[in-house]
Amino acid sequence: MTSRLERITTQRLESLNRIRAHGIDPYPHSYHPSHNIKEAIALFREHGEKSPIVSLAGRIVARRSMGKMAFLDIRDGWEKIQLCFRRDLLDEGRYELLKEFDIGDFIGAQGKLFQTRTGEITLEVTDFTMLSKSLCPLPEKWHGLTDVEIRYRQRYLDLICHKEVRDVFALRSQIIAAIRNFLNSREFIEVETPVLQSQAGGALARPFITHHHALDEDFYLRIALELHLKRLIIGGFDRVYELGRVFRNEGISIKHNPEFTLLECYQAYSDYSDMMNLVEEMFANVAHEVLDKTKIAYDNKTIDLTPPWRRLYLREAIKTYCGVDFEDYPDAASLRSRMVELGMEVDPSKGRGRLIDELIATFVEPNLIEPTFLLDYPVEMSPLAKKKRGNDRLVERFEGFIAGVEIANSFTELNDPLDQRERFQQQARERCSDEEVEVVDEDFLEALEYGMPPTGGLGVGIDRLVMLLTGQPSIRDVILFPQLRKKI
Repeated sequence: MTSRLERITTQRLESLNRIRAHGIDPYPHSYHPSHNIKEAIALFREHGEKSPIVSLAGRIVARRSMGKMAFLDIRDGWEKIQLCFRRDLLDEGRYELLKEFDIGDFIGAQGKLFQTRTGEITLEVTDFTMLSKSLCPLPEKWHGLTDVEIRYRQRYLDLICHKEVRDVFALRSQIIAAIRNFLNSREFIEVETPVLQSQAGGALARPFITHHHALDEDFYLRIALELHLKRLIIGGFDRVYELGRVFRNEGISIKHNPEFTLLECYQAYSDYSDMMNLVEEMFANVAHEVLDKTKIAYDNKTIDLTPPWRRLYLREAIKTYCGVDFEDYPDAASLRSRMVELGMEVDPSKGRGRLIDELIATFVEPNLIEPTFLLDYPVEMSPLAKKKRGNDRLVERFEGFIAGVEIANSFTELNDPLDQRERFQQQARERCSDEEVEVVDEDFLEALEYGMPPTGGLGVGIDRLVMLLTGQPSIRDVILFPQLRKKI
C-alpha cells in the first residue's frame, strides 16, 4: 500500500510529464523579474493604479479557485503577494495550464497591480511561466513543521515554512556586518588565517585531526585564531581581526556546537582595560544599529547593554556564590577536596585551573544576568595572558557574561618570550591525559622572540551574541546547519 507522500509525488511526476508534453521546460535557465515583491508593493503604495506593468517571481504558498478566477499566493525572499488569474484575460489553454501548478512550485508572473475590496494588493496576471516544479509536497498547512529534528536536519524546510526563522538568519547577517563596520571604523584590518594547522593552539580545547595526503602529515582544524593573529601584530599590523569558523572536538549543548563562528581582534599598545571598553562600545553599537535599541529582552529578562558594564573580580565572585576562596587552595588536590565537600563530582585528572573553571560554570555564571566582566584569573588558567600588575599568581584576563552565558574573553597578551616558553612547558608537564591543554608552539615562540608590542586581545562568540540579540534559546537556532548525529 502506497503512502500519501508517495501518491502525491507520483501525481507531481505525472504533472511534470504533462508540462513537458506541452513543449514547456519546467526548469528554465533564468527569469528576470522587474521587481521583488517588497519593491512592487511599495511601488503600488506610492503610485496606486498608475503603477507600471511589473513581473514578479516566487514560490507558490497557497492557491484558491473562485468560478472563473484563480488565486495563488507567492513568496520571494522579501515578501508575499496574491496573484489573480482571470479566464477572460488568458486564453483557454494558458488558463488550464494553471492546474499543473502545485503549492511549492516556483512561478514567474507579469501583470498590473491593483487593490482588492478587502485592501489586499494583488497582481492581475496577463502572462506567467513555470520556473521550477516541486516534486515533494511541503509540510502540511505550512505550519506543520514542528519536529525539531527535521527542522535542523532539513533546514531548507524550516526556512520555507517559518518566516521568523528566516528573519533570525537575516538578522545574523546584519549583526556580523555591523561588527565589521564597527571594527573597520576604528582602523582594524580584517585578515584570514589558516584553518588547517600543524599544531592546535590558542585555546584549551580538544582539536579535530585530519590528514594531508600530499604532505603525508596530520593537521588540526584550528581551535582558535589567536596565535596567527598575534604573528601579524609582530609583523607590523597594529590592529587586526578575523571572523572565522573554529572547530572543537567537544560536547554539544544549547550553548556549544563543534564548529562555531569566532571573532578575535588584537590591538597593539593596549591592555585588557582597553578591550573592556571596546566590548562595551561594540555590543551597544551593534544592538543599536540592528535593533535600534540597547535594551533587549532575553529569557523573560530585560538586559541593558549600555556602557559601563559591571566589573567583578573572579576571586570575589566565587567567594560570594559558593563560599570558596581559591587562594586558600594552592594546588589541585586541596581544591578538589573542597569541591567534593560542596557535593560536586570532580574529575581527578583535572588541574587546578580546570577545577576553578568548573566553580565558575556551576556557581557564578548562572548569576551573571546583566552584562558583567569577571576580572583577573589564576595564572594556570591562562597561559597566553600577561601576569597582573602587583600579583604574579593572577593574570590580566576578563570574561564577559550576559544572561548567564560567557560571550567574550580577553587578555592583556603575554609578550615576554621567555615567560611564554616557561608557561607552555609548565602546561606540558601538567598535561598527563588531559587533551585540552596548550602545546609548546616553537614557531610562535620564535616569532615572539622578534618582539611583540604591548597588546590587548579579544575573542567573542558570534553565535552566542546572535542568540542574545535575536532572543533564541539554543545555539542550534542561530546556526543554519548545526551538527547532528548521523540519521539511522
